[in-house]
Amino acid sequence: MAYPLDFSRQIDSAIHSLLANAGGFFDAFSGGIDAFAGGLEMLTNWLSPWGLVFLAVAIGLWRIGKGFALFALLATLYIIYSGYSEHAAITLALTLSSTFFSLLIGIPLGIWSARRATVGSVVRTLMDFMQTMPAFVYLIPATILFGLGRPPGIFATLLFSMPPVVRLTDLGIRQVNPARIEAGLAFGCTPRQLLWKVQLPGAQPAIMAGVNQTIMMAMSMVIIASMVGAGGLGNDILSSIQQLDIGLGLQSGVVVVLMAILLDRLSASFARQQKGQV
Repeated sequence: MAYPLDFSRQIDSAIHSLLANAGGFFDAFSGGIDAFAGGLEMLTNWLSPWGLVFLAVAIGLWRIGKGFALFALLATLYIIYSGYSEHAAITLALTLSSTFFSLLIGIPLGIWSARRATVGSVVRTLMDFMQTMPAFVYLIPATILFGLGRPPGIFATLLFSMPPVVRLTDLGIRQVNPARIEAGLAFGCTPRQLLWKVQLPGAQPAIMAGVNQTIMMAMSMVIIASMVGAGGLGNDILSSIQQLDIGLGLQSGVVVVLMAILLDRLSASFARQQKGQV
């Protein structure tokens, strides 16, 4: 008689054992994440909605052009006058916090992966696993380890959004022109100098594309993270689902779309070597 392969109990037991034996570490880690995200949220509140409007328009004009600056003005004015500016600021803070931690871990991991073939093989397999795992699954261990609120939402978002920057950092470094590497070696570069002066500058467009994709994935996951109390626009969307309120869902969804477009275009502009068309 065949028995189904079931290892869910073992994983559940391991997670609870980890929490029991390292609860202090997770409490400290949770406190650090919450303090960082709270600081960014305070910064967005200090800037006020109009300060964020000015930043979006100014950066859009600087990096892209007048047309996008006008779009940024109209989009941010819509967010303010639709009454979602406070929740949009929370969502922005959560997205930027998650992106920061994803880049803090992901870029060094991508560099290590590119410079060590064995490490690269393991990391790429791990990234495949992380990218194909359903997003909602990340909320379960995050909630067990960190409780409810911002920390589990940011932790789950970190796991979900980190693969693009790891992959594209790895790819960008490995695809640097071999002639540039040979020239660096010929001039006597040490491995560290070769990385900082040749490989990373050559891989910059790919790395910035990874940053852009990480921001987009963090934005999408932050909305889902409202299910564990992360807050922001996800709360409005979750309420619209619970109440079957199509109008609320559509209006809050439009705000999410506008924020995603702004973040996408502004972050993508930094992946270009020169100012170009959007």
